Amino acid sequence: MSKVKQLPANLIMFFAEIIIGVLLLINPVGFTRGILIALGVIMVITGAVNAIKYFRTDPPEASRENRLASGLLLLLIGFFFTLRSDWFIITFPLLTVFYGIMNLVTGACKIQWAVDMLRLKKKYWYISLISALLTIVFAIIILTNPFATTEVLWKFTGIVLIIEAVIDALTFITNALPFKENK
Repeated sequence: MSKVKQLPANLIMFFAEIIIGVLLLINPVGFTRGILIALGVIMVITGAVNAIKYFRTDPPEASRENRLASGLLLLLIGFFFTLRSDWFIITFPLLTVFYGIMNLVTGACKIQWAVDMLRLKKKYWYISLISALLTIVFAIIILTNPFATTEVLWKFTGIVLIIEAVIDALTFITNALPFKENK
């Protein structure tokens, strides 16, 4: 699939990152709690549907599908997400470590992309390099966590999401559209 055909899907992803970043800036705890509860409700509904389907399916076929086990597991996890969303709020600093590590990996991949674009003589290769360097710097800041509170860390994460989404969108657009290559 060409990059031009991927443009709408990538733009939706970039806008979603910006929206999530803004919501994290406005009310990080409330937004996170809302997402966790919504995810929990979806899991509970999916688990209940799987359990019901298990009992409505012929026994030989039902024994091969494991719907009861997956349904019960989804129900339990969904209830945990819904009723104990505060647990995730408390462990958020640990989750940000994973986010920081993911950003380091993403930064390395972006460096590869920038160097590839430079070697292919793409006109706007430096935008990818700026994006890669910012991603790595943000990851290091998140991993060292110099913030006074978790809420400040969340707000910083929201700002990072917004900045990276804008730069990534710019990078994608400038490199997806057919530009003349440098000679």
